[in-house]
Amino acid sequence: MTQHDPMVRMRHMLDHAKEAVELLAGRGKADLKGNRVLELALVRLVEIVGEAAARMPVEEQSRYPLIPWKEIVGMRKLVGSRL
Repeated sequence: MTQHDPMVRMRHMLDHAKEAVELLAGRGKADLKGNRVLELALVRLVEIVGEAAARMPVEEQSRYPLIPWKEIVGMRKLVGSRL
């Protein structure tokens, strides 16, 4: 498998999304606002997930219609603009 393999991209999405959830475990919005390193880490993780989703071939996206592809791709721009 190469990094261009759709399943590698899917794995990147899953792994980085899980890592973001783990970083936020037990934390609230105030924790995020008060911790610049945490904020930057989460932004980067969301960007990685969005980039992997953007590079997923349309044929593969259609195999997983319950995944909100456009919203995931759009999140990378949204979080980056909030910095």
